Amino acid sequence: MTAGLDLGRVHVDVPVVLAPMAGVTNVAFRRLCAEQGAGLYVCEMITSRGLVENDRVSLSMLTFAEGEQVRSVQLYGIDPETVGKAVEILCADHGVDHVDLNFGCPVPKITRKGGGSALPWKATLLGQILTEAVRAAEPYGVPVTMKTRKGIDEDHLTYLDAGRIAQDTGCAAIALHGRTAAQHYSGQADWNAIGELKAAVDIPVLGNGDIWEAADALAMVEQTGCDGVVVGRGCLGRPWLFRDLAAAFEGRTVATLPNLGEVTAVMRRHAQLLGEWLGEERGCVEFRKHVAWYLKGFPAGSSVRERLGHVSSYRALDELLEDLDPDVPFPVSELGVPRGRQGSPRKVVLPEGWLDSREMVGALDAAAEDAVSGG
Repeated sequence: MTAGLDLGRVHVDVPVVLAPMAGVTNVAFRRLCAEQGAGLYVCEMITSRGLVENDRVSLSMLTFAEGEQVRSVQLYGIDPETVGKAVEILCADHGVDHVDLNFGCPVPKITRKGGGSALPWKATLLGQILTEAVRAAEPYGVPVTMKTRKGIDEDHLTYLDAGRIAQDTGCAAIALHGRTAAQHYSGQADWNAIGELKAAVDIPVLGNGDIWEAADALAMVEQTGCDGVVVGRGCLGRPWLFRDLAAAFEGRTVATLPNLGEVTAVMRRHAQLLGEWLGEERGCVEFRKHVAWYLKGFPAGSSVRERLGHVSSYRALDELLEDLDPDVPFPVSELGVPRGRQGSPRKVVLPEGWLDSREMVGALDAAAEDAVSGG
C-alpha cells in the first residue's frame, strides 16, 4: 500500500500527477481523470505575464470543478518579479493549493528567446524565479514545485544543478522529464537521470517520461527511487490509466482492459463534461481532437472516424458511437506504445551567446512567454 505523496501541506493519496498539456488538461479532462482514480490533476499551464496583465484567455483557463479538492496550477514565466506577482494572484484571488513552475518547454520559438527548457542554463536566474515564487506562496501555505528536463542537450545538462537550486530556494519537489530539450519527445526517456537526481537532493523527486502503462510507473519508482510519477501523453484517450495507476500503487489487481463499448461510454462522458463547461456545440467541437486518441488501434473504420471528427451535437455523437461494435476488445497491440506527439531530435535554437555563461546578462525577451506548452 502506497503512502501517497506529500508536497508541503498538500497530500496526494496516490503518487501520480497529471502533466499539464495545452488544450487537453482543462477542467473537463481533469474531472474525467479524477473520476477514474486519485492523483494530483494539474490545470493547463498559464503564463505569469498573462495572469498579471489580466488576460482574458489566461483567466478562462483558471476554471475548477466544484469537487476539485486540490487546485493545482502550472505557471510559466521568465521574470522573477512577474512570477512572484502571478503566484500571489493565484494564491490570494483564486484559492490555488499548489503551484508548479515549468522549465521544460522545448518549442523553438520559446528556447530561441531563452525561455522554457533553455532557462535553467542560467542558474542564477532560475534561483531568482524560484525564490520569488516560494516567497509569494509562503504566506498562504501553498507549496511550489518545478518541472524541468535533463538539460539543453547531452553536452549541456542542468538537472542536478536545478535540483539543488530547487531545494535551496524552498521548493517542495522537483519533477524531471528524462529527456533533453534536443530530444523533444523522441527516443527513450533516461530514467537513470531521475535516479541520479533523487540521490542528489533531499526534496521529493517526481519522474516523467515513457509511462504508458501502470506497470511502467511501478518500474520507474523501483528503478529510480523517485517519490511519484508524472503522466502526460500516456493518458491521451485513456483516462482510465489513472484507475490502473491507483490500483497498481495500492497493490490491487489492475482492471481488465476496456472493450470498445466501455471506451465509447468514456468518450460520451468526456464530451458531456466539455459541454457542461463550454456548451454543447463548443464542447463537441473541443472533443473532436480526442477521437483519434480514443479509437487508436480499434477497427472503427475511416468513415466513422472522419464523421466523429466533425460532430457538433450530442445527437450526432451518439448516433456515430452507436454504430461501433461495443464487444470489440481493446487492441493489445497498443499497450506500451507511445501516444501523442514524438517528433525527432533537433538542435535547440538559443539566443546568441547563450551557452557562453551560466549567468544572465541583461533581460530576456518578453516574447519568450508566448505560445508555450508542455515540457
